[in-house]
Amino acid sequence: MSGTSRITRRDFIKVTTGAVGGAITAALGIPAVGYLIDPALQENKAGKPVSIGKIADIPVGTPTPFSFTVTKVNGWERTASSFGGFILRKSEDPKDIVILSSRCTHLSCRVNWSEEAQAFLCPCHDAKFSKTGEVLDGPPPEPLGHFEYEVAENGTITIIPVEMKSKEG
Repeated sequence: MSGTSRITRRDFIKVTTGAVGGAITAALGIPAVGYLIDPALQENKAGKPVSIGKIADIPVGTPTPFSFTVTKVNGWERTASSFGGFILRKSEDPKDIVILSSRCTHLSCRVNWSEEAQAFLCPCHDAKFSKTGEVLDGPPPEPLGHFEYEVAENGTITIIPVEMKSKEG
């Protein structure tokens, strides 16, 4: 044999088996790794601004209800929570509004606006809140929570759900 080397059958099978095995591992492994990592890369919608309406659609002096849903993704777990509240325009000024939560501060029951009583009433323990959220009667320890808001130039009202605070805080 002159200086040329030939590959043996055994070496050929080793290289071919390694190449085919590597291709199969990559074909199965890359999607599996993507499946495991993908949930961690998903954008969490909690804390993102939520549009709740146009200022022109809200009458002055009457609390107007709104609702929205926030979806949180934690790995493979997806949780949707519904929230609601009331928008109160105190005057024609677009900045003169109060956005209240509809959850009673006693046990988180949903309050409803009563035109007759001119107050928010909680059906669980007869709590009563004023038009601006102050406690008028019943067991709640503090006023209704309120949302921080922005009014865009086009009149759209947006809130950030995690920014809910009590009137005092």
